[in-house]
Order: sequence, then C-alpha cells, then structure tokens
Amino acid sequence: MAEPEVVVSEGEPAGDEEMGEAEGVETVTETAAADDVPTGMEDIEPVVPERTTFLDYLRSPIIELVLGSGAEATTLNAHQALLTQSPFFADACAQFTESAQARRIELPNDDLTACASVLEYLYKADYFPTLSGSQTMEYDPTVPSPDNEGVALLRHARVYTLAQRFGLPALAGLAHKKIHLTQSTAKGEIAYARFVYKETSPDDENIRKPVAAFWATRSHVLRHEAEQEFKRMCLEFPQFGFDVLSLVLDQQEKRSVRQEAQSSGTASGRKRQRVSGI
Repeated sequence: MAEPEVVVSEGEPAGDEEMGEAEGVETVTETAAADDVPTGMEDIEPVVPERTTFLDYLRSPIIELVLGSGAEATTLNAHQALLTQSPFFADACAQFTESAQARRIELPNDDLTACASVLEYLYKADYFPTLSGSQTMEYDPTVPSPDNEGVALLRHARVYTLAQRFGLPALAGLAHKKIHLTQSTAKGEIAYARFVYKETSPDDENIRKPVAAFWATRSHVLRHEAEQEFKRMCLEFPQFGFDVLSLVLDQQEKRSVRQEAQSSGTASGRKRQRVSGI
C-alpha cells in the first residue's frame, strides 16, 4: 500500500522560518530598547557656543554718533553689534525700536579724535599709533618734537577716560600702556598731569599714582625745566601737590632709616634724641 504523499505549498512558510522571523523581530526590538536606555554619557559632549563672525557685525544696523553741537557737530557711523561691546552703548541702543529709522546717540561733550580711536579699537582691537611690539609703538608724524604741549600723552589720556566711561577695561589698559611708552618733555608731562587730575576720579590710583611718582622722583627737572608750570599745577590742583609731597617725604624717611641703620649697625627705626638734663 503506497504511503500518502505530503505536499508543502511554496506560499506557506514552514514552522522553523516563522520562529526565525519572530526571533529576529524580538532582537531588533531589544536593540532599539537598549539604545533608549540612559548611559550617563549624554552630558559629556561639550556645548559649542555660536560664533559671531565679522560679517554678523557688518550686517547689524548703523548707529550715528553725533560729536559736538551746532555747526561744529560731526557725525560718525558705526555698526551696532560692534558698539554694544560697550555697556554704555548697549544701554543706549536698547532704547531704539525695531522700526526706528534714525538710530542716533548724542555725545556733545566728548573729544572727536578720542571717540574715533575708540571706534578704531572696536573694529581692529587697537588704535593709532598701534603697538608694533610689546614695548614699542609705530611712529606718529603728527606729534611735534619736542612735545612741550603733551600732544601724544593727552591723546592716550583722552582715550583712557573714554574707555573708563564706556565700560571698556581692555581699551583703558591699552591706553595706559601707551602712556608709559610715550616720550615727552617736562612741560608736556605737566600738561598731562593737569588733564589727569582734572578729568579722572580721585579714586583712580591706576593713573594718578604714576603721575605723582613721576614728579616725586624728578625734582631736578622741576627746578630747571618746568618750575613755573609745576607751581601753577600745585596751586590749581592741591591734591597733586599733596600726592607728590607725600611721596617725596616717604622717600626721605626711607633714606633716613637706612642711613641710621648703617651708622648704628642695626636695622632699628628712628631713635629718639636723648635730652640732656644739664
């Protein structure tokens, strides 16, 4: 008797194939689930800040800075995104509306050349005369020789005071460095000292103290080159005279202590003179 023939249709999957497919689906599902499990490494990737390019600065609105007043007024133009590096200008620009046609900031009492130097710094990170090395500056043909009016010193001093006012400490530091790299005469130094004691805060020892120290260590210059100018300066700004005198007395006291220590062979301070009873 012939055995019955079993025929398997090609369109019907065998049992093993169904199990294999089921296992494959489960494996993919488990892998996907494993990928969703927190590993604690998510926060390790650094957050890269968005970089502001120079093109972004140039695309910002133009701000008009009006220096002086009346017929003497001069208008300087600058991009808002560069100006707002200064807290002073950032506050001023915050007052403008998006639909404002004219964006204008009035600076009637500020020096034109100094403001131009501030803008040059905002665009180039330096201003003329620029540093050509750590201790040298490029040649400035506009400065007379000898510079008895203190033209070069006053140029940097004005930039310094504006940088302080506009909230740009890096620019103030740069201007202060250029002041110390500038050569001048005794009369030019007096003109610079007059500006410093007139325009800067009494608490700003960063710029005032070097001025007093300069004159405290150069008494021979005062007698021979700028005695009358120094006298007028002391009468006009008594604080300047007091600061210089204080430093001179401090130097004399230190010299006296050293001399007494050398003569007595000790490092003790000043001795009280013994009063004779006779």
